[in-house]
Amino acid sequence: MTDEGPTMSLIEHLEELRRRLIIVVLAVLAAAVIGFIFSGSVLDLLRVPLPSAYDTIYFTGPADAFGVQVKIAGFIGIALAMPVILFHVWRFVTPGLTRRERRFVWPVMIAALLLFALGIFVGYLIIPYALNFLLGFARPGLEPLLTIDGYVGFVTTMLLAFGLVLEFPIVLIGLARVGILNHRRLAAQRRWAIVLIVLLAIVLTPGGDPISPIILGSVMYVLFEGSLFVIRMIRR
Repeated sequence: MTDEGPTMSLIEHLEELRRRLIIVVLAVLAAAVIGFIFSGSVLDLLRVPLPSAYDTIYFTGPADAFGVQVKIAGFIGIALAMPVILFHVWRFVTPGLTRRERRFVWPVMIAALLLFALGIFVGYLIIPYALNFLLGFARPGLEPLLTIDGYVGFVTTMLLAFGLVLEFPIVLIGLARVGILNHRRLAAQRRWAIVLIVLLAIVLTPGGDPISPIILGSVMYVLFEGSLFVIRMIRR
């Protein structure tokens, strides 16, 4: 129930959702066009973590290099359009929120953006160590042939994994805000939380190197304990 404003019918809600989705899609497409212009520079940036012995990446199909730059443009488009996306999410959900709930939406959205960016940054720092470990298994007669599609897929998966994992506190704090969780219940389930963190760290990091899941799991555990502290402070 809202504190103010008329109640919208289901048809009006659907029309509002359609209108805002169109705006968001157009914003992403426009930003992706800009992203395509800079996709070559971003690709060069993604190649920086490669060990010097593997500074050449190959493509096996005529359209592979172009296709990868289109994918990169899409990622850039979503990133650049994120303020527009968040604004329209905010405008769509606002009518269903109370005044008290509205005060927390923008801080949560800003925190989510910052944590996602921080996660991508941490992931980018980890990639060289993961690559050195994995490429270290090369032997005479067993040499890696890095393809552009495989390499960019590996790097973007790593970056997205770290970015999404840092959204972990937002989910926990959000569940606490609506009364589903509290710090006592979370603290009592710490042992199971650690097991879940270990499993997620292994599943979310591609390649099978031990360094990435160890660092990702450590970050997740620190975020879990930090979330417990924040939830405890909120409930006081």
